[in-house]
Amino acid sequence: MAKAALPTRQVTTMTGHAGAVNVAVFNSSGTYCLTGGADRAILLWNPYTGKHIKAYRGHNHEVLDIAVSKDNSRIASGGGDKYPLHWDVGTGQIIRRYRGHENRINSLKFNDEDTLLVTGSYDTTTKIWDCKSRSIDPIQTLGEAKDSVTSVVVLSPYIFTGSVDGGVRCYDVRMGSLVADQMGSPVVSVSLSNDKKCILASCLDNTIRLIEKASGELLNEYKGHSNQNYKITSCFSNTDAQVISGSEDGTVCVWDLVEATLLTKLKCHMKPALSVAYHPSDPCLLSASSDGSAVLWAAPTMKFEGE
Repeated sequence: MAKAALPTRQVTTMTGHAGAVNVAVFNSSGTYCLTGGADRAILLWNPYTGKHIKAYRGHNHEVLDIAVSKDNSRIASGGGDKYPLHWDVGTGQIIRRYRGHENRINSLKFNDEDTLLVTGSYDTTTKIWDCKSRSIDPIQTLGEAKDSVTSVVVLSPYIFTGSVDGGVRCYDVRMGSLVADQMGSPVVSVSLSNDKKCILASCLDNTIRLIEKASGELLNEYKGHSNQNYKITSCFSNTDAQVISGSEDGTVCVWDLVEATLLTKLKCHMKPALSVAYHPSDPCLLSASSDGSAVLWAAPTMKFEGE
């Protein structure tokens, strides 16, 4: 992808949270986005106009992650209060409040069929919940991590986790097997490439590592951002041509996947950029920051209604 097509233009700035915005995600179709904050709220937005649409309130502590079902009808959220919440997007009602974790939930994802919810916690466990059941207890607990589980990714039947113990683990839930790779530094984010062949692992040594899923081989490293203290997420662009990450200096960094060259640094946030998410089909990017804002970035050639 040419550099001109990179999402370098700041389109909208969304400010509705009282305090840090810990996470920003697109819905599955990319038509809306959701943000979760230190103010315990989840906000639904039209990111292209910056208009706030709806608020979901039910957590007793900060919201740290949000997952969206494939049909956009449901979301799941987790954070400081230890209870994963399963929501109906349309009504704003909580479908289920799960229990079982002993400390904050750092990350959660639905499986491919949206029938299971997987959560990673500071209590060092990864838990699996049956979304079709009325039960509020987990159906399985994965306890191999020696420290906080910071990030989870699901590609049925596999579950990938990142942990402060430096491990990136791949569980085959169907076979009951586990393969672990050691990064040598605390892992705060794991994400899967769109072609499902590579894993991106952000570590607290100012380095993002690209790992081949099948072999565990280290393929590349990305540097130029700052990440030593915070859980900062990274992701692939929708074409897998770029790697994107937040940074503790408030910038959003974009690298070429193959060359590992830093293509651009997007400057907007006044405090650490904690979360990034790429649009499923267009050159658009969300960033969220502890400065209380979320920003939509788009390629300079893209125009939106109302502009």
